[in-house]
Amino acid sequence: MTDSNQLDLLCINTIRTLSIDAVQKAQSGHPGTPMGAAPNVYCLWQRFLRYDPEDPNWPNRDRFVLSNGHASAMLYSLLYLCGVKAANPSYEQAGRLAVTLDDLKTFRQAGSRCPGHPEYGWTSGVEATTGPLGQGLATSVGMAAAERWLAATYNRPGYDLFSYNVYALCGDGCLMEGISSEAASLAGHLRLSNLCWIYDDNHISIEGPTSLAFTEDVGSRFLTYGWNVARVSDANDLAMLGRAYETFLNTTDRPTLIIVESHIGYGAPHKQDTAAAHGEPLGPEEVRLAKERYGWNPDAEFYVPEGVQRNFQEQLGSRGAKAHASWSELFSAYRRQYPDLAGQIDRMQNGELPEHWQDALPVFPADAKGIATRDSSGKVLNAIAGRMPWLLGGAADLAPSTKTHLNFEFAGEFQASGNGDYRGRNFHFGVREHAMCAIASGLALSRLRPFASSFFVFTDYCRGAVRLSALMELPVVYIWTHDSVSLGEDGPTHQPIEHLASLRAMPGMIVIRPADANEVVEAWRAILQIKDRPVSLVLTRQALPTLDRTKYRAASGVSQGAYVLVDAPETKPDVLLMATGSEVSLCLAAHEQLASEGIKARVISMPSWELFESQSLEYRDGVLPPEVTARVAVEEASTFGWERYTGLHGAIIGIQTFGLSAPIAAVQRHFGFTPERVVNAARQQVARRN
Repeated sequence: MTDSNQLDLLCINTIRTLSIDAVQKAQSGHPGTPMGAAPNVYCLWQRFLRYDPEDPNWPNRDRFVLSNGHASAMLYSLLYLCGVKAANPSYEQAGRLAVTLDDLKTFRQAGSRCPGHPEYGWTSGVEATTGPLGQGLATSVGMAAAERWLAATYNRPGYDLFSYNVYALCGDGCLMEGISSEAASLAGHLRLSNLCWIYDDNHISIEGPTSLAFTEDVGSRFLTYGWNVARVSDANDLAMLGRAYETFLNTTDRPTLIIVESHIGYGAPHKQDTAAAHGEPLGPEEVRLAKERYGWNPDAEFYVPEGVQRNFQEQLGSRGAKAHASWSELFSAYRRQYPDLAGQIDRMQNGELPEHWQDALPVFPADAKGIATRDSSGKVLNAIAGRMPWLLGGAADLAPSTKTHLNFEFAGEFQASGNGDYRGRNFHFGVREHAMCAIASGLALSRLRPFASSFFVFTDYCRGAVRLSALMELPVVYIWTHDSVSLGEDGPTHQPIEHLASLRAMPGMIVIRPADANEVVEAWRAILQIKDRPVSLVLTRQALPTLDRTKYRAASGVSQGAYVLVDAPETKPDVLLMATGSEVSLCLAAHEQLASEGIKARVISMPSWELFESQSLEYRDGVLPPEVTARVAVEEASTFGWERYTGLHGAIIGIQTFGLSAPIAAVQRHFGFTPERVVNAARQQVARRN
């Protein structure tokens, strides 16, 4: 064995033993995959990955996504050994390492930079939050698509600003999950040749050998998706691994899957293989035996031999620093020649908006017949996107229904060939809601501003990806239409009931359900200024009256989440009528009837609970005076949660069952969404108070 080979093996075994020690000290975690996959990630990072540890946010870096996030100890060990610097505002010490040896020693402990699964924004060098299997794979498709869009849009002759590759490591579980199939199918269609998935094929899952439930030919499956497939029969053979990565780099017309046959818990006694797969520490005796097999001092813990970190610096670090410096010089020259385009890139990278973007926002005149909020949203979206080049996205085969197709002249279709190209702003995700939302996260992680759309009820199909976008604090815009039982004849299968409550319960998610076209305008105005949270914009299929703002208060109150739309004249109201979306009009009709009876009602539009809760107590009490306990809430959805605003004795007009297949008017009568019912509830509330 040459000195170089010995150093390679020393580095690989350092990754293994650091991971073993982190898991053992925590008495929690997954040592098996780090032990088996360490040669694979070492080969990739040391010989191929274009990455500057001094600046883990460099825009043209290669991305590495650990989709099988239970192997996080391996990633943290890599980040430490490579000397990746912290680049997040949450780090108090400037220039601190993203992961220190002390961090590894506190793996899975409260406050550690090494949590149980990788978390984007918490640990620099973690490109995406992963853990739920398959999510990282689908997110990597969004990253690869973003590179293709950025390159097609901003590269110029002699200026290849964007040319990075995206690598994602996955395991058997990732490839069993349906989301990976959705994402792989779309990636193959789009011919994302900058995308490489590395399949750690170790034949073990939690219940035992994968043969219990997973016997398909994965390679053949991916060939039918339009992928290139390479195989490595020995995960410890760096030469074979290197040839596989070279194959990927030389493939220019399709994504690549590298199938690497490995042995989970490599180096551990055979009886511990299953324990390692299950996420159990090896135990003190087995740790000693594994280290002895690696030629390690069995009593040494968190030991890093001399020369290991220097080896990473001389290969990954040196290569990345040179590439980064060359890119910076290139971008400086590009800025001189293409200042407007460089300015767009700057704004995009910093999460800023174009100048004068709000000038494009339309104003809708009062109209009793009105317009569906999905239609007004489509008009607003197109107006903004025409001025914001990095606002892009699409629907899960429903753009004509969700009104999310960008139809201005230069919008284009994001396609590999044929009816579009990679400059296109319209993404066609197909009937793949789950992958769509994870891909949108990948686009957002690449500093684009994506939107993703479907019918509201189909959030059931993509909740896992939506949840991760909230956990990562990504400003993805979700556009959900067909928002209630008032979509009519499609019936219970398509009529959302519990979905508003479900998304409102999700930490970090902002839900906005506007009441008319001008509330839609103000919703978009607020949405685009939110940088660190996803938003669910919930819209109607049916037309809603466009309110006369000379009679009712300005829609600008949407930015505060809830506002007084119309009030009792010059006196304290007798009753508060609260609603979101289409039901606001019911409350306005009830307000007029109550006024004729001498009952003073205040109508409150509450499009966003989350935005409302972020206001001062003074403002919230001004909208919902605590002393006015007669309250009625109206929403065509589950009543769950409204008690916080109605109190225990207030009335909630909502739905406790699934929907009904019938024309809209019949559905509304069936469930009691009529002005008369709101009036009766208000009367009862006033009578109770008196």
